[in-house]
Amino acid sequence: MGEFSEQTPINIITGFLGSGKTTLLKGLLAAPDLSDTAVLINEFGAVGLDHELVQNVTETTLLLDNGCLCCAIRGDLQGALRDLLSQRQAGLVPYFRRVVIETSGLADPAPIAYTLLAEPVLQHHFRLGGIITTVDAVNGGEQLQRFPESVKQAAVADRLIMTKTDLAGPEQIAALYANLRRLNKSAPIVEVADGDIQPATLLTDDMYDAAGRDREISQWLAPSSGPDMAQDALIHEHADHIHSFALTYDSPLDWTAFGIWMTMLLHHHGDNVLRIKGLLNVAGVPTPVLINGVQHIVHPPAHLPAWPSASRQSRIIFIVRDMEQGKIEASLAAFNKLANPDAVAGRAA
Repeated sequence: MGEFSEQTPINIITGFLGSGKTTLLKGLLAAPDLSDTAVLINEFGAVGLDHELVQNVTETTLLLDNGCLCCAIRGDLQGALRDLLSQRQAGLVPYFRRVVIETSGLADPAPIAYTLLAEPVLQHHFRLGGIITTVDAVNGGEQLQRFPESVKQAAVADRLIMTKTDLAGPEQIAALYANLRRLNKSAPIVEVADGDIQPATLLTDDMYDAAGRDREISQWLAPSSGPDMAQDALIHEHADHIHSFALTYDSPLDWTAFGIWMTMLLHHHGDNVLRIKGLLNVAGVPTPVLINGVQHIVHPPAHLPAWPSASRQSRIIFIVRDMEQGKIEASLAAFNKLANPDAVAGRAA
């Protein structure tokens, strides 16, 4: 596997039907500082590209006038990424240093992330940069109630983009904000009005990007906040099965014990562990270790060069379905106790 700094990051843009993915993608394609980006979409017509702005590079790839590549996914994603990589290596397309994949409105982004993390050739050249989910401020609350796809898209996101806030009332926005925060404790929620989306800031920060890593980590280490967070979230049964929580540990964790515990957790409950992200204080390691997983599979751990703050706490964020926080907390505490009998038990954050 290549070093994270040498791998091409892949961002996934997802969101329910009509939530603003096309607006986000158009903004991306127009951003001059993202001209070295390849965009994989299901079909070009959904983006409404003007023929005057594109030229044919290969049968499946178009080159925009600002340098962005736009590629059709006509087969499986794995094949499309392999083809794109081969074209770059052969010099058939301009060099790109970032890939954006736009999913359909009913897609589950987890299998896409799994493909990137699990397929040997892809994981050598690419890494998962982040999952961006658009949520309609007007219709998002109802969609979370009615459609499990919408819930899953929000739950696994690294960024939540609340669109059309200029068309929704303050109470509507506050209720949706609370629902999203319950589903996803760590993802920043960006409110967008009148389609004013700044795509560069959404794509450049991820936990493996040297330039944006500290900003990304500080976002999901910060306590949850937002409008009217104390109110009860009005979430339907689809969302009631999914919730997010964080555990913190003051004492260093034993890496072997933690690795065994997480392997067992994902082996038995991987379908229900939608996301797991952590900044770990590992015994005997002077700097923090990052973990990042989507369902059954976890990125190889990454070592930060330094702690982002004076705190040396481990913090692990879970987004799970049909799993009790108390049982997860108790099982990890048992492994910690075996490895370090004097360690203080973790606590919810």
